[in-house]
Amino acid sequence: MPRSVKKGLWIDKGVRKLIERIRAGGQRPQVIKTWSRRSTIAPDMVGLTFGVHNGKRHIPIYVTENMVGHKLGEFAPTRTFRGHSGTKAEKAEKTAKVAPAGGTAAPAPAA
Repeated sequence: MPRSVKKGLWIDKGVRKLIERIRAGGQRPQVIKTWSRRSTIAPDMVGLTFGVHNGKRHIPIYVTENMVGHKLGEFAPTRTFRGHSGTKAEKAEKTAKVAPAGGTAAPAPAA
């Protein structure tokens, strides 16, 4: 269930202070490193690059208008998909057994 509109967006205090400092004309770092995956992306963040920690390293994320309202953590996956189980040879055998080589032809009508 999403956060109440009345309460507004939740952004970590450190990230909020850094964004305010940048928008006020302060020095802009190339990548803003953060561990706050739960912070909501606000319209003030558009055009900035965040380094969101995924548990191992910081993933650089350039914030666009379409990302507003989402969480930072949604764009830094924490798990690596390495494929489904089984070898390629097993998969090839399984598909060869299921699909017949000649296709499905209708029997010839009796004359």
